[in-house]
Amino acid sequence: MPHDLVVIGSGPAGYVCAIRTAQLGMKVAVVEKMKTFGGTCLNIGCIPSKALLYASEMFEEAGHGMAPLGILVEKPKVDLVGMMKHKTDTVAANVNGVAFLFRKNKIDAVIGTARIAAPGKVEVKAENGTATTLEAKAIVIATGSDVARLPGVEIDEETIVSSTGALELKRAPAKLLIVGAGIIGLELGSVWRRLGSDVVVVEFLDRILPGVDGEVAKLAQRLFQRQGIAFHLGHRVSKVDKTNAGAQVTIEPAAGGEARTLGADVVLVAIGRRPYTDGLGLEGIGIATERGRVVIDERFETSVPGIYAIGDVVRGPMLAHKGEEEGVAVAEIIAGQHGHVNYDVIPNVVYTMPEIAGIGKTEEELTAAGTSYKVGKFPFTANGRARAMRHTDGFVKFLADAASDRVLGAHIIGFAAGELIQEAAVLMEFGGSSEDLARTCHGHPTLSEAVKEAALAVAGRAIHI
Repeated sequence: MPHDLVVIGSGPAGYVCAIRTAQLGMKVAVVEKMKTFGGTCLNIGCIPSKALLYASEMFEEAGHGMAPLGILVEKPKVDLVGMMKHKTDTVAANVNGVAFLFRKNKIDAVIGTARIAAPGKVEVKAENGTATTLEAKAIVIATGSDVARLPGVEIDEETIVSSTGALELKRAPAKLLIVGAGIIGLELGSVWRRLGSDVVVVEFLDRILPGVDGEVAKLAQRLFQRQGIAFHLGHRVSKVDKTNAGAQVTIEPAAGGEARTLGADVVLVAIGRRPYTDGLGLEGIGIATERGRVVIDERFETSVPGIYAIGDVVRGPMLAHKGEEEGVAVAEIIAGQHGHVNYDVIPNVVYTMPEIAGIGKTEEELTAAGTSYKVGKFPFTANGRARAMRHTDGFVKFLADAASDRVLGAHIIGFAAGELIQEAAVLMEFGGSSEDLARTCHGHPTLSEAVKEAALAVAGRAIHI
């Protein structure tokens, strides 16, 4: 019996799309090439990295953060095997949860490699070589992304690793060199720095965290340097040579100049990700792509009617929650409803310590667009709860339209920034102003009071600074 929908890929975009489609009464199948569900995010990305980030934060806190609170403990030791088990258990709970949701929603889950043979037909090849064909009224491509490669550098996942290998190291390398000062590099660099590695980051641009508000990124770099991470900004990696002791990395100034060599035990290549469409047969059936991404219209439909695409393989930021929203939207569109994603209100979070979160426009973007805006900023040093918790690094910043006061962007660097940014997300989703938030009562003492104070500061009304 044909399905109403076949989803290719079970990452956050794919599995959410499948579940929402099933909720709407349709018969759904999901094809996944990995042996477990959840895609990169749940298996080798978001979830395992957050497990190690949290565990390494606790180790750091036990070693350096307890005495000022009047708690005396012996110097902690790292049980890396136990820490990796925590990571593995966390991943298992999440991927098993997706499998349960598939069963609960009567979704047919098929393990194998998919190829779109024709509109409405998906050929699935199992590991043993047998092939089956699924027929469906609609197909959704949700195959995610893969790590971007550095030209001329072969990743072996031992000495030269991607994010996948960096999550599986058997010991903390004495020296870890990271190529790329983006989110993945800084998060994984933070993990291994806490566990004892000497971490050096090489970045082609003259700043860290491209796309993050500039003022936030500058403070973040200072805090990371204070933690012991070294940066070579404005440099490119021209060569990586493996040696018996690890690797020799040749770097050159991006603007031109003399090359030099840095030694490392492990090199992490973290220069971004690329859309993954290998083996899908897109060209054969006429699906248009642009710079590797599948081209879609406002209804998420490709150039071939009845075939849709969402998540990392299409335009927009490669974020799990963006893919989830697209999964819900396309499911509702296929069901004849009016699915929609507000791309102006998608938060972005860096899970370092302190955390970094932003939503909407940055100051650089508003300036480039010629938009007149006001800034409201409040430091965590003036927040009572932050002082009590000894987490006073950072600030909250609101950017509001100068004429209407509508909030155009919000940016936070500080403890729990990833949670605090959601208040700005709700405000912006409903087109709220800074005054709307400023006049909303917040519990005391809470970190969220810093968010309210930043909103007050847009009109020069902050109370505690």
